[in-house]
Amino acid sequence: MMKALSDIGLVGLGVMGQSLALNMESKGFRVSVYNYIPEITDRFMAERGEGKQFYAAGNYEELVASLKAPRKVFLMVTAGNAVDQVIGALLPLLEKGDIIIDGGNSHFPDTARRTALLEEKGLLYVGTGVSGGEEGALKGPSMMPGGSAAAWPAVKPIFQCISAKAPDGTPCCDWIGPDGSGHFVKMVHNGIEYGDIQLICECYQMMRDGIGMSNDQMRAVFADWSTSDLDSYLISITADILAKKEADGTYTLDRILDTAGQKGTGKWTVVSALDAGVALPLIGEAVFARCLSAVKEERLAASAVLPGPDGDMPDLVGQLREALLCAKIISYAQGFALMRAAATEHHWPLDYGRIAGLWRGGCIIRSVFLDKIKEAFDRNPALENLMLDPYFAGKLASAQQSLRLVVCEAARCGIPVPALASALAYYDGYRCKRLGTNLLQAQRDYFGAHTYERTDRPRGEFYHTLWQD
Repeated sequence: MMKALSDIGLVGLGVMGQSLALNMESKGFRVSVYNYIPEITDRFMAERGEGKQFYAAGNYEELVASLKAPRKVFLMVTAGNAVDQVIGALLPLLEKGDIIIDGGNSHFPDTARRTALLEEKGLLYVGTGVSGGEEGALKGPSMMPGGSAAAWPAVKPIFQCISAKAPDGTPCCDWIGPDGSGHFVKMVHNGIEYGDIQLICECYQMMRDGIGMSNDQMRAVFADWSTSDLDSYLISITADILAKKEADGTYTLDRILDTAGQKGTGKWTVVSALDAGVALPLIGEAVFARCLSAVKEERLAASAVLPGPDGDMPDLVGQLREALLCAKIISYAQGFALMRAAATEHHWPLDYGRIAGLWRGGCIIRSVFLDKIKEAFDRNPALENLMLDPYFAGKLASAQQSLRLVVCEAARCGIPVPALASALAYYDGYRCKRLGTNLLQAQRDYFGAHTYERTDRPRGEFYHTLWQD
């Protein structure tokens, strides 16, 4: 029999759900747990949850009855219909002021819809991004909550207690804003993660296939980069991956098939950018690179038919480091530009310096680099593009020549670097005083009478030319 009411309930005992439950319990919170497959709950209670402050609920009624008011139910279930089904089961059991929390990777329009639905019924809803994987969930994730603002005081003590802490001790969790803003910021985080990973993979392929470096030599390079301004979780784990060997002494990485999976958040980021009219080419190329990797059999066939160039690549390791830093700045600039556009469209009061601060610990893209982004937006909250901040503009000025050299050498040697090349194209496009788009507008006006603006007239006036007399 239950002896005391729990501080929070958790539905869904998958890898992330179990880790979050253990994290909460380790911080002194009593947690009620429920999984729709009873055997999973039983196994958790008998193994990882044995002897701890957990209450195992056999159904939703028991779960709700075991919670202190206002009741807080944290969902860690698969995004999509499963979330709606659990909400539907909980609604008749909850009372005014109770809180449902979705900690999965839900699409932000769904979170906005659910927030409005629950608020109409007198309940509160929180959609929170949770980043850091299994280890982060257990030891301290980065959390990005949004939704019903009235819920924040009730969940804040738990969220900020279980979240990661930045080097200065600040919790990597703070309120993002209304309706779907928390899940939107998490989506952009994942899109930036796609870009970071793709950029690292392109550097790895240039070292492996272009320069001809061994795994151990590459491991040393990434280990060295992790002591520089490129220091990050992803750089660090890349060094670890390159060092890992099988029982027979061969490298594990060399046994892994070069086909990548994805769960949709990168695609959502790109689609959101297209909807908002924001240029997000680097993250788009990262998503498409995974799609291209998936057609392994086609690529094998094409490799025997389609010729490539001949030529040796010089040792570009020093330039690769600078190119990676340059492209990383450009990628983050695109991600924050997308958040700025979304904030304007949805009337979200996003604090970009604070968001960068939330990503300094716990999450997959955590790095020393984010301290500089936080400082940039703290200096100028109205900064239109991260590349225009004096610190980052200076870094780009010194590193852009290395990015040019790396992209040129990759093209000369036939090594695909879509994200690096895209970063350079965005940089040059953004700094270009006069693009060739005037011809594009003339063509649109020629075949479709779409009109155009003129350089010798005020902005906002549109003209049409009869191109054929």
